[in-house]
Amino acid sequence: MAKGSSVQALYELCKKNFTNSGVSASSNSIRKLCSLMDIISPQEVGLEDFPEDDRGHGFFESNTFKSSSRTSRWAQPITYLHIYECDTFMMGIFCLPTSSVIPLHDHPGMTVLSKILYGSMHVKAYDFVEPSLTMRSGHSYETPLRLAKTQTDMVLTAPCPTRVLYPKCGGNLHCFTAVTSVAVLDILAPPYSEVAGRHCTYYHDYPYSSFSSYVEDLRTDERGDDYAWLEAIDAPDNLYMRSGIYTGPAIQEE
Repeated sequence: MAKGSSVQALYELCKKNFTNSGVSASSNSIRKLCSLMDIISPQEVGLEDFPEDDRGHGFFESNTFKSSSRTSRWAQPITYLHIYECDTFMMGIFCLPTSSVIPLHDHPGMTVLSKILYGSMHVKAYDFVEPSLTMRSGHSYETPLRLAKTQTDMVLTAPCPTRVLYPKCGGNLHCFTAVTSVAVLDILAPPYSEVAGRHCTYYHDYPYSSFSSYVEDLRTDERGDDYAWLEAIDAPDNLYMRSGIYTGPAIQEE
C-alpha cells in the first residue's frame, strides 16, 4: 500500500511519540496526533460513509442515558478492525451498528485518542474522584462503590474533533451508544495487557443520590448530578463483539 497514506503517517507519529520509557507523550505530540486524526476520512481507512447495519444479534441492557433504568433491546454485533499493535500502542476501528453499546469500562494507565469517522454516538465518561472515596452499597457481595465525576454526557456527530483521555483525567472510564451507525478510530497507548496489569474492568453507574445518605456531603460546591457511584462488574454477557477485516492501507513497519 501507499507509503504516503494517512494511516502510515499516523503509525509513524505514534511510533515516534509512544515509547517503552514509561514517560507519557508530550502535549505537543498529542496535539499533532489529534490534528492528523481529525482529517482522516472513512475512505482512507477502507470504510464507506454510512454502511447498512447488520441484522441484530442477541440482547443488551443499556444504562447509558439513565443509570436507574435498564432496557432490553435487540443488539447488533460490534465489529473491531485491527490495524496495528505493539507493546507501546495499538490502532484499530470499532464499527457500531445503530443502538449497539460498548458498556462502561476503564483504561488503566493508558492514553486513548478517539476519532469518530462517521455517524453519531452518545458518550458518557467519568473520572474517579481523587483522593479516592469509596463506600459499601449493602449488597450481599459487598462490592465497594467508588465516587466518580462526570466529564462527558453528550451526543457527538462526525465531523468533530478527536477526543483524548488520560490515565487520571479526560474521562478515563467511558461508554458508547450508537445513535446511528458509527465508526471510531482508536489509538490506545499502551494497549491493554494482562501481563502488565492493564486489564479492562467494566462498571455499573449509580446516581450519586442513590447512596448520598451513606456519606458526607460532596466536598465541592458542585451538584450531586455531576457525580456517580461506580461499581466494578464482570464483563457483560450481552456484549457481542466480533473481529472484522481491515481493508485500508497496510502499515509498513519501520
